[in-house]
Amino acid sequence: MPPAMPTETSLDPRYSAPEAHAADWSEAVARLTGAEVFWLTSVRPDGRPHVTPLIAVWSEGALHFCTGPDERKARNLSANAQVALTTGTNSLSAGFDVVIEGEAVRVTDETRLRALAGAYVDKYGPDWRFDVRDGVFVGDGGVALVFAVAPRTAFGFAKGEPFGQTRWRF
Repeated sequence: MPPAMPTETSLDPRYSAPEAHAADWSEAVARLTGAEVFWLTSVRPDGRPHVTPLIAVWSEGALHFCTGPDERKARNLSANAQVALTTGTNSLSAGFDVVIEGEAVRVTDETRLRALAGAYVDKYGPDWRFDVRDGVFVGDGGVALVFAVAPRTAFGFAKGEPFGQTRWRF
């Protein structure tokens, strides 16, 4: 996985107010940690995009999500692991949106999966409790594969005054 801290941070003046400044990566991490809903964009085998909402947890420098092995997300990832995960607000005049681009990598280590299962309960409550068996989450909905997306590139969009677009490279 890429390093946990960006190697480059820049403000894009084309999409930023003159008084804007590049956001610190810690602001993006706070948003990723606190957000409840994310939008995953993956690519279907025929090249068409697939976008779906899901829940995710930020841990050890990556966003983690899970999906059933027969779901469209999992089938897309088996052919092309490049994804984008997005979170933010539905407002144009306030808030901060974050986009993470990277590769979705399966997590199968059971010690790591148990830690992630605990992180899901801590963040989303007991309805999101998973057991860990044979390298997967097991819950009321059946088996779920777990993926980690460490950012290769990330974007932060400050909305309102001042508008600003920050890019982080890892």
